[in-house]
Amino acid sequence: MSTPRHRTAPGTSYFVTTKCWQSRSIFQIPGNVEILVSILFHYRERNAYLLHEFVVMPNHLHVLLTPSSTTSLERSIQLIKGASSREIHKQRGHKVEIWQQGFHDWTIRDEYDWATKAQYIVLNPVRAGLTQTPLDWPYSSASVKFELDPMPRKYLTSGAEAPTMPVLLPGLKPRPPKEKPMLPKERHL
Repeated sequence: MSTPRHRTAPGTSYFVTTKCWQSRSIFQIPGNVEILVSILFHYRERNAYLLHEFVVMPNHLHVLLTPSSTTSLERSIQLIKGASSREIHKQRGHKVEIWQQGFHDWTIRDEYDWATKAQYIVLNPVRAGLTQTPLDWPYSSASVKFELDPMPRKYLTSGAEAPTMPVLLPGLKPRPPKEKPMLPKERHL
């Protein structure tokens, strides 16, 4: 059975999910997560894509990205998965399969679609019971320690600038935090 090709349109953003081989918790090991996060930012710095949001879960990765005009969606994900696999194998000295073949993608259509997917990424560790608040999960763009790319202008329908605060959408209810966290003022979705 052949792998279906993904549609890629220049300047379009995508919500992508890719899983670890046989749903193994490969990214339960902090060193493996650090490798993956460094790879995400390495290829962003090399202009392969714009990186808007991400979360590394123990057995999968969610990203919201916009491939560059010279990089397809498939190539962007291939760079992330291939380089992270090679580096984990190099540092760990083994050849265990890291990633399941292929990935699932969703083409972002508008500002609401963007906000929905960004909020899903931010709340994923809370829903999984890994943390009480999105800000506490260190392997996510919600931790605010990473510099990310803003939403492309083409998705903005309500003004000239990207939203600066995440909007909780109906039906998405994170667990109440022990203390109310302060959200950064310049956070872009």
